Amino acid sequence: MITVNNVSMNFSGQTLFKDVELKFVPGNCYGIIGANGAGKSTFLRILSGDLEPTTGEVIIPKEERMSILKQDHFQYDAYTVLDTVMMGNQRLYDVMKEKDALYEKEDFTDEDGVKASELEAEFAEMGGWEAESDVSRLIQGLGLSNDILYSEMSSLTAKEKVKVLLAQALFGKPDIILLDEPTNHLDIQAIEWLEDFLMDCESLILVVSHDRHFLNTVCTNIVDVDYGHIKMYVGNYEFWYESSQMVQRMMKDQNRKNEEKIKELQLFIQRFSANKSKSKQATARRKLLDKLTVEEMPASSRRYPFVGFTMERECGKEILAVEGISKTLDGRKVLDNVSFRVNKGDKIAFVGEDEIAKSTLFKIVMGEMEPDEGTYKWGTTITTSYFPLDNSAFFNDCDLNLVDWLAQFTPKIPEANTESFKRAFLGRMLFSGDDVFKPVKVLSGGEKVRCMLSRMMLYGSNVLVLDQPTNHLDLESITAVNNGLVDFKGVVLFASHDHEFVQTIANRIMVLEDGKLTDRLGTYEDYIASMANTAE
Repeated sequence: MITVNNVSMNFSGQTLFKDVELKFVPGNCYGIIGANGAGKSTFLRILSGDLEPTTGEVIIPKEERMSILKQDHFQYDAYTVLDTVMMGNQRLYDVMKEKDALYEKEDFTDEDGVKASELEAEFAEMGGWEAESDVSRLIQGLGLSNDILYSEMSSLTAKEKVKVLLAQALFGKPDIILLDEPTNHLDIQAIEWLEDFLMDCESLILVVSHDRHFLNTVCTNIVDVDYGHIKMYVGNYEFWYESSQMVQRMMKDQNRKNEEKIKELQLFIQRFSANKSKSKQATARRKLLDKLTVEEMPASSRRYPFVGFTMERECGKEILAVEGISKTLDGRKVLDNVSFRVNKGDKIAFVGEDEIAKSTLFKIVMGEMEPDEGTYKWGTTITTSYFPLDNSAFFNDCDLNLVDWLAQFTPKIPEANTESFKRAFLGRMLFSGDDVFKPVKVLSGGEKVRCMLSRMMLYGSNVLVLDQPTNHLDLESITAVNNGLVDFKGVVLFASHDHEFVQTIANRIMVLEDGKLTDRLGTYEDYIASMANTAE
């Protein structure tokens, strides 16, 4: 259990949050959400003891063991994978090393024997004899080979290190687990395994994540860090989002009677509870919804950017034809005889572990890179807008402010070139007041993404090509982009790691693996299900 009493946090005179009173109990998974910079990771650091709050206290029983997902991928380079994972239970690891050191002594005394027997008893009590098999199960569950157990961490790739550190955080049945962005850099299978593991886990779990599907699957509660306050709600992210939007709409409608508002909210709660019976969530956790009252429904003060794409003209029959494209980069063939045809109404997600392959394909069809072999042809009616993975060329060494930067891309019509139009447009993308006069080169990653999306919206193109458009965005902006692409009537080609994003937008999945392309009609979850069936 974690009890938070009157916790406040100030940085340089600015209050991140104040007067926080919360209680976290075992068996629940708490998803911590909030806009970028709201203080999610800071709050997690306070709970872990890594950071002292300005006021208040965090109470954790001394006998409860806390495990934290480490972010330093080089911290354990001198250790083996087995040792690194076992350090998730530091006391178990220390006992193991201490008794091994005793047995290696040449002058083993009677006192050493007594000490060794005490250590052996403690080791057994903590499950030490099953530790290696437990590590093996975690490693294999995350998709790594058992052969790496005795390999040094320094020999692993970045993605392998991420999985090992995650296994470390989960090892040894900790009482409390703190996870900051645990799905980053994980493949589909590893994320699914993690979801199942956490749902079966009896520990107290707190997780910060931008992955909406993950939050929907594992969370029993949402902890909302919202403009200086932290509040807790029963239910997963989807329920929090839908209910908060409903409350906001109702708050704006002053003509309705309170009784009508309450009735609609109650119906919504009942409907949600019924739908969740079909989910993977455990029955015991679903029962938490029964405790929800109308008074607890959130009314969020955070803002969502407006993301809406319109077409100046419809697509004709011919969209894009790609024939036999191959490309070698740094001696590796990233695209090998890739061919496909895009049809009217297609929204195609390009998936696969090879990020370079997807970005290279987008660069080729957008004319930024020449293929070694093959051709591509856009239809005569097609106009395109491109969201590149690396947008630095648009901002680095650029001294323009936001208004002048946007002016480069506004349509050549009088009303679009007025300052009021540009400021109003930027305002809808959450740039208000003096923000519009900031030089674009000092913008944050999320702000630059919103600028690039603004640029695309002004073009009125009928085909959008987007390479990881949700990178650097908070949950609110991701949701806005998601909804904007769902509503878009044209063609979309995109790459994304966001499960919910891909599932709700794409009607066609193209898999790029080892340079080869596999074309699958259907949704992302249809593709995942087919992969699972193939594996069986």
